[in-house]
Amino acid sequence: MSDTGTQPSPLHREEIEAREDELLLPQAMHSRLTRGRVHEEPEHAYRTAYMRDRDRIIHASAFRKLEYKTQVFVNHEGDYYRTRLTHTIEVAQIARTAARALRLNEDLTESIALSHDVGHGPFGHKGEHVLEDLMKDHGGFEHNAHGLRVVDLLEHRYPRWRGLNLSYEVREAFALHSPLDSTSLGFQKGLQPSLEAQLVDVCDSLTYLAHDLDDGVTSGLVTVRELQAVDLWQEHWEASMAEYEVLEPRLRVLATVKRLIDAGVTDLVNASRERIASTEASSPEEVQGLSSRLVGFTKAMHRKQQHLRRYLYEHFYCHPRLLQMGERARYLLTEIFSAYQREPRMIEETHRGWADEVGLERAICDRIAGMSDREAQDEFDRLHAPFDRL
Repeated sequence: MSDTGTQPSPLHREEIEAREDELLLPQAMHSRLTRGRVHEEPEHAYRTAYMRDRDRIIHASAFRKLEYKTQVFVNHEGDYYRTRLTHTIEVAQIARTAARALRLNEDLTESIALSHDVGHGPFGHKGEHVLEDLMKDHGGFEHNAHGLRVVDLLEHRYPRWRGLNLSYEVREAFALHSPLDSTSLGFQKGLQPSLEAQLVDVCDSLTYLAHDLDDGVTSGLVTVRELQAVDLWQEHWEASMAEYEVLEPRLRVLATVKRLIDAGVTDLVNASRERIASTEASSPEEVQGLSSRLVGFTKAMHRKQQHLRRYLYEHFYCHPRLLQMGERARYLLTEIFSAYQREPRMIEETHRGWADEVGLERAICDRIAGMSDREAQDEFDRLHAPFDRL
């Protein structure tokens, strides 16, 4: 506060953008250089383009529904286990920290992280595979491409347009992360993602591997004894033993997971900083034109992460208990899809009108992909429970 007792003036968007120009790398995305939105809007007085994207994502219904969408365990398995929402928040937290350390755009990074899973349907990856099978003759389904569809078309919160009208850079992150041809999604083919999108991709992998370990041990499907075969786990387990000679088992697991994340982020930041410093690319556009990505682990850490991924796939994700859950999800979603095909008038009215625009199967897919686990189970019960009073 000044000597006159007057309050400091508000921090305006232009001042925030000027600070970005001082702090961020030239290869980072600067908010004032955004390629804009599909529908033109006046700029906000106090928020940059990517701050507005973040806020719109948080208020979207698809984001809220992540609370009841499966990460690994369905919701009724227990309140401790990660959901799509808690996983998303964890990715955003870690990615934002790494973005700050690398002098990348934190707000763009956070927006990409918060939106990266909104295209997932109910029941985790099994639900995605079911929708892929059901839609194979009707244009297909892929969760990144569907995420772009969610933010561009399926969210309806504004009077003048469909979708959230997010910035080009957030929308591009969906397209360039999808295995589909990016030109089919309206974006240039063959580009690398922005540094911010690359960072979210790696932080997503780092986060779910570490926290799936936690959930796996908590559930009893993975044991500490078995994890001795995983170098990355054992390295940090032994480090926690050296630091805390006596520690109750649960805290020992948490200490190991924390060390594993810290080591991954440190390796990621240091390796990425070296690659960015050594590249001849001096702008975001030149970064996207490179033949390979700049953000990632060292080769040694990458090998360790891949070893952990293979272990979890073989001993956790393919555990009989999780496979049984997956088969129940397959049956449930297939039955809902088939019922809607047989009698489209059972679909709620808003989606029936949508079917006239995009076709019946695509409208059904949009409806089912937008369901939480609970919604899907409730809809299945309404369709198949034989003894409810009519």
